[in-house]
Amino acid sequence: MVNLLKLRLGKWLAGYLSRPIPRYTPFSTYDIPLLETVMEPGDILLVEGNTRISTAIKYLTQSTWSHAAFFAGSATGQFTDSGEQCPLVEADLNDGVIASPLSKYRNFNIRICRPVGLTDKDRRKATDRMVQSLGLEYDLKHIFDLGRYLLPIPPVPVRFRRQLIALGSGDPSRAICSSLIAESFQSIPYPILPSVEKKTELSEYSYSVKEIYHIRHHSLFTPRDFDVSPYFKIIKPTIEHGFDYRSLSLKGPGQAL
Repeated sequence: MVNLLKLRLGKWLAGYLSRPIPRYTPFSTYDIPLLETVMEPGDILLVEGNTRISTAIKYLTQSTWSHAAFFAGSATGQFTDSGEQCPLVEADLNDGVIASPLSKYRNFNIRICRPVGLTDKDRRKATDRMVQSLGLEYDLKHIFDLGRYLLPIPPVPVRFRRQLIALGSGDPSRAICSSLIAESFQSIPYPILPSVEKKTELSEYSYSVKEIYHIRHHSLFTPRDFDVSPYFKIIKPTIEHGFDYRSLSLKGPGQAL
């Protein structure tokens, strides 16, 4: 009985937090065919969401990005009812881990992050791991995992905000999309944003500083980490195939269109 009540309350909270906030305005959007020609398996699609939970995540991470999806290409083997390919693997609060079409984010601000120097073997391994996670569900009985996002701007000191995202009695990878992706990259392993410890080594004749990279727990990663990571490069679809600013018809302020 208690679990049933928790499940019902969890479903209500998930639905409430997933509702779009009015007046969301994208600044720059891309044609889906252009994205399809640019994106590669292993790429991360960052999204500026427009839901209540997106607002909380953006505040807690001090970032534009509230959601991350993994581009797996044709490896998902899934299509929409209209026949559109679903190359994205993402964790959804209501539906669990699903495959989605690129057109889902047609009207959102997005950013593409690409791991640098990833071998074909490791790319396939990371992609396979993401595809194998399809169908995982978020346990809605763990209400605390959802309740922490009820306040759009939680009164939490800066140093505790990242930890707040990982708090909860459930599996954070079901709630936070970036945790699932981070777990996949760590299985290769490929660095995202490790903490660096500098260790000084002294001897009678030499002095050196050794850097030791510590891998964070996957539950502590956020969409922002792929953006600021020194090991992922930003892909701009409009300039990947060549861009000539002289071909644009630009109007100054106050000029008629």
